[in-house]
Amino acid sequence: MVRSGEEPRPAGRATDGTGPASLRELFLQGEPVETGVRTSILDSWQRCRSLGLSPDALDLPYREDFDPGGRIVRAAVPVLDRLQATFAGSQVNISVADANGTVLLRRFGDPSMTRSLPDIQVVPGFVFAEQVAGTNGIGLALAERQLIRVYGAEHFAERAQQNACVALPVRDPLSGRIEGVLCLGYPRGFERPALGVAIRRAAEGIERRLLGQSSARERALLRTYLAAGAGTAGLHRGVALDAVANEFPLRDQAILREKAAELISGAQRGAVEVTLPDGRRVTLVSRPVTSGSGVQGIAIEAVLPGPAAGEPLVIPHQADDLAALTAPAVPLSAARPAITLPSGHLAAPSGPLVTTDGDGGTTGPSGTAGPVTSAEPSTSAEPATPAEPSKSAEPDSARTPAGPAVAAGERTTTQPTTTDSDRSPSGPAAAGRGGRVSAEEHSEAAFPARGLVMLGEPQVGAYALAARRRLELLSEASTRIGTTLDVRRTAEELAETAAPGLADFVTIDLPDAVLRGEESADPIADLRRTVVHGIRGGLPFTPPGKRVDFGPTTPQLRCLSSSEAVLEPDLNAAAGWLAQDPEHTERLLAHVHSLIAVPLLARGVVLGVASFYRAGSPFGDDDRSLAQELASRAALSIDNARRYTHERTMVLALQRRLLPHGLPDQDAVEVAHRYLPAESDVGGDWYDVIPLSGARVGLLVGDVVGHGMLSAATMGRLRTAARSFAELDFPPDEVLTHLDNLVGRLDREDPDGKGAGVIGATCLYAVYDPTAQRCLMARAGHPPPAVVRPDGTVTYPDLPAGPPLGLGGLPFDAVEVGLPEGSQLVLYTDGLIEDRNRDVDAVLEQLREALAHPERAPEETCQAILDTVAPTHPHDDIALLVARVHAMDPGRIANWELSADPARVGEVRASAMRWLSDRGLDETGFAAELILSELITNAIRHGAAPIRVRLLYGRTLICEVSDASNTAPHLRRAASTDEGGRGLFLVAQLSQSWGTRYLPEGKVIWAECDLDAA
Repeated sequence: MVRSGEEPRPAGRATDGTGPASLRELFLQGEPVETGVRTSILDSWQRCRSLGLSPDALDLPYREDFDPGGRIVRAAVPVLDRLQATFAGSQVNISVADANGTVLLRRFGDPSMTRSLPDIQVVPGFVFAEQVAGTNGIGLALAERQLIRVYGAEHFAERAQQNACVALPVRDPLSGRIEGVLCLGYPRGFERPALGVAIRRAAEGIERRLLGQSSARERALLRTYLAAGAGTAGLHRGVALDAVANEFPLRDQAILREKAAELISGAQRGAVEVTLPDGRRVTLVSRPVTSGSGVQGIAIEAVLPGPAAGEPLVIPHQADDLAALTAPAVPLSAARPAITLPSGHLAAPSGPLVTTDGDGGTTGPSGTAGPVTSAEPSTSAEPATPAEPSKSAEPDSARTPAGPAVAAGERTTTQPTTTDSDRSPSGPAAAGRGGRVSAEEHSEAAFPARGLVMLGEPQVGAYALAARRRLELLSEASTRIGTTLDVRRTAEELAETAAPGLADFVTIDLPDAVLRGEESADPIADLRRTVVHGIRGGLPFTPPGKRVDFGPTTPQLRCLSSSEAVLEPDLNAAAGWLAQDPEHTERLLAHVHSLIAVPLLARGVVLGVASFYRAGSPFGDDDRSLAQELASRAALSIDNARRYTHERTMVLALQRRLLPHGLPDQDAVEVAHRYLPAESDVGGDWYDVIPLSGARVGLLVGDVVGHGMLSAATMGRLRTAARSFAELDFPPDEVLTHLDNLVGRLDREDPDGKGAGVIGATCLYAVYDPTAQRCLMARAGHPPPAVVRPDGTVTYPDLPAGPPLGLGGLPFDAVEVGLPEGSQLVLYTDGLIEDRNRDVDAVLEQLREALAHPERAPEETCQAILDTVAPTHPHDDIALLVARVHAMDPGRIANWELSADPARVGEVRASAMRWLSDRGLDETGFAAELILSELITNAIRHGAAPIRVRLLYGRTLICEVSDASNTAPHLRRAASTDEGGRGLFLVAQLSQSWGTRYLPEGKVIWAECDLDAA
């Protein structure tokens, strides 16, 4: 597929049944055409079919009211003359059309062509817009708004099949608006590479002449303004071009010029007061000016401090719109109430201003017509005026091109020479004072001096103001878009920035996959309305959350296919948009009239489409460029948010995968837990509940510093290691010591030595024994736990903090506390209590209040903590573990103590069997009898007194034999000839699990029997 501006494909009626001709026939027959035709041509064909155009019957309309002497014609005539000389003797025809597609000028390389061509290719006035002429050079250049080429069978009309053309829009350099189209037509076989270069240079020449016309108009306004000021009485203090520059610093000048540009662009007459940063107030007065050649503009003057500068000048804050500058200018004194001057007199707002009327004459403050004050002829682009002052009366600045607006301080400061009207009693000054007071006395006594701030045409000023506001909008977008890493919020920020700054309404459609943080396999078929934003609600847009399907001719789908913004200045004439859903589009047309569809593309990934709608003035090419720039910036932010969402989703999935999926069965505690990831990123917090021997349970909470995949992976390693150490029945302080060594080893094993490491990981480990109702706990740099007594008392045990894991060399201390039945032990990570906007002590007190309800179940306690204590927007992960402790019924515990005498083994065994029988555990008795016999015998043979035996009856039957020796038995496989060594093997076979637990003095060998298996 070839886009506009690329190398052309062979075109025309192919004789071998292939090529664009055959593809065109397939298209006209309704067959799908996906490859072999350039995107711009295929889009144009689809629009033509939507309009119901027939390639065999295209009658072009003729307009008799076209303007043969307009701006574009005056600028193009000499350029077309040079083109005609360049292509002399060839079959090239040259034409210029206006912005509506109406041909205004024609030239021919060979003049004899006029005798062989039909009227539509010779006579100016025929309309070649795409909606009436189908696919052609002029119409497609206006639709695509760029350089295009159309070859042979790419034309929609049958009669144009043997021709080719290249066309390029011509723009006004000031406004960027398309003024017309330059088109070169030629036979299909005349294709030359130089045609593209020639048409670009010719278009640039026409645009330079358009700019020259604008400059000439501004120069004419400046000369008229200076001549009018020279003829105004009472201005011997000066109307100087450098008065503002001399009076105000650069910062204040910029403020005044900005306000002056707004007044000019709004075509407003009146006075407005501007407050400067230093507190001074300056009055800006607008003054309509009309040159002798008919150029109409507005001059903005600053009322500078006069003799009574200490007193404010009372001026109403109002401005009357100049709806049409073609009407004669009205004096300021007639436009609003008079100004109250410091002396108490009433007069015109800024002295006897002289404004030129529409015929080139002047009017004084009372509206009396004065003598004509006009400048010399402006340029060849403007008609000459009857009256022409002396050349010596024109300052050098009047001969300098003024550009879009003439600003004070940018010209020379030569004062205008006084004219005869200044000395005549019948001039404007005399009319203003009624002949009673001299002009000089009136000005000196009552009026301050004035300085020119800016002068220009309202239309040009509006373009300059719009350009400045576009820059301001882009600057605003850089700070407003992408403040978060949330895909949906970033899309909302784009819409909020664009409306009302650029558009009245904005809709943004993103694929479901992008919202999930993934790349969409088919974004066109997966779009969902994500944002609808505008200056008001209630419009019939597809609501957010609904799927949207765009047809092949809609601007949205065309922009996604071409990866470029598509502009539809008038939706009433946008066939592809209207054909999408006639009923829905008809309802929308009551509210919107212009559309820009922009693809959201970043790093080659299609993220969606943004649609900008306007209800008032139509969009232009500058608006399209601005919309594309906004969308490009937003697309990068959306892609960053999408990629972050994707990574965060993976990290969160890993984190949750590494956390416990369920709680183990045990009777010691009733547990509830929560894990809340941070809003910005996922960290390395974890918790665990570990069943231990002797009906005990271990409670573990930890936190790995940092965020992201590395922290989550490290957390998984530490949790696995901590669980392994705990299941070896190490006490809490030893578990932390082993974890500390592991973290240090992980840091040392960093392959490049540049990693941030995991030093700073914290951990809290508590072991609760329901038989003694005691809890042994230790912590490594972790926040202390909270203990809730049955009476509602909440305390934070005085538990030594210990260093964070990984520092090494420092011991960890364990503390034992009593926990009566019904108490709650609350373990948490620092994300719950540490927040940059909150004091830790205040949060701990808040946590104390939330826990002071012992009647709550652990699940309710967890939720209450998250609702009242957790930050609204957590910056760190939160792991929370709430355990309500239970005590083991003494009737389920049996204890015996015996000496190191083998004869006592049978007595204890018999007592144990009776105890089990009393509790209905006869079936378990056989296995328990053998286990006790072996364990007691080993303790007598290899251990030391005292020897104790304990049975615990809970979910399982636990048999424990302890002695004062630290030697541990080892399971071994006895040979067939060995007489011993099979005792522990039998214990392992008969029990569910067995092991050794070390005490401060001695050890405990235990075996657990499954009651269900029995």
